[in-house]
Amino acid sequence: MASSSIFHHILFLKHPSLSDNSPVRSPLRFRSTIRATSSIALDPGLSTKNSPVSEVEFSCPICYEPLIRKGPSGFNLPAIYRSGFICNKCNKAYSSKDIYLDLTVTAGTKEYTESKPQGTELFRSPLVSFLYERGWRQNFNRSGFPGPDEEFKMAQEYFKPAEGGVLVDVSCGSGLFSRKFAKSGTYARVVALDFSENMLRQCYDFIRSDDTILPTNLALVRADVSRLPFSSGSVDAVHAGAALHCWPSPSNAVAEINRILRSGGVFVGTTFLRYTSSTPAIVRSLRGRVLQNYTYLTEEEIEDLCTSCGLINYSSKVRQAFIMFSVQKP
Repeated sequence: MASSSIFHHILFLKHPSLSDNSPVRSPLRFRSTIRATSSIALDPGLSTKNSPVSEVEFSCPICYEPLIRKGPSGFNLPAIYRSGFICNKCNKAYSSKDIYLDLTVTAGTKEYTESKPQGTELFRSPLVSFLYERGWRQNFNRSGFPGPDEEFKMAQEYFKPAEGGVLVDVSCGSGLFSRKFAKSGTYARVVALDFSENMLRQCYDFIRSDDTILPTNLALVRADVSRLPFSSGSVDAVHAGAALHCWPSPSNAVAEINRILRSGGVFVGTTFLRYTSSTPAIVRSLRGRVLQNYTYLTEEEIEDLCTSCGLINYSSKVRQAFIMFSVQKP
């Protein structure tokens, strides 16, 4: 397959909308639905806004025991990556690799290698990582994504209960939103987390070129979304931008996000919907056959997944194939 064909192929996989010239393209519509999915009302006292600020407690991805840190104090790129971390229970050491802290289960392995599903491996590619903010992400507007600036504003509204706390941007890619969260000054700590080594390198390159971000309380961490290296109940907010459909097991990932959130913590995600109530039947059938390398869900499935993992107060905003949803930890 020619390189141009490969690029078109992977681009289509990431953007499941039909072309602009398609006669059955869904019309532009934007709607917002807010509804509780549990009879349990979230107590306003659960808000984390006024909670005491604590250090991010990195944990062993094998046993979830808090890691012992040795090195300079502080939560910023230079301090974190001059530090070493060790699990007293597993006796396994973790350290920085290049410019990110590797907290995967396979960190430090010499002979063992492990391949992930095609959808995950694609984003470990140096080419895709380089292109992500240089043309790739801009095409999301074809599917109804309003653009990074507007998406950031929408997310910030949902994250109001978590102001002043710890935010983890899972599957952060090249750090497009991680940098926005860090620069906002809204959060005490921001962790940009991804499984792709090359995405994290791109993230570092963007950070290094912006003097306003480098000294902020921001860390780059390599980790698996289904094995998050944080203690239970230690995180105030989790963001996942255009990510859920790429996870090998969305249920495992959402369950992990629930585990690490504090009571009252907020999870906000965006993704591509498989189809909406207005999608023509012929388009639904087409997407079901063609888009098999990713887990594209309906809005009803996303709500059901979050609720089944114990999260409450589901709300969402939908535009074409774009959805932003928010849930909270009871």
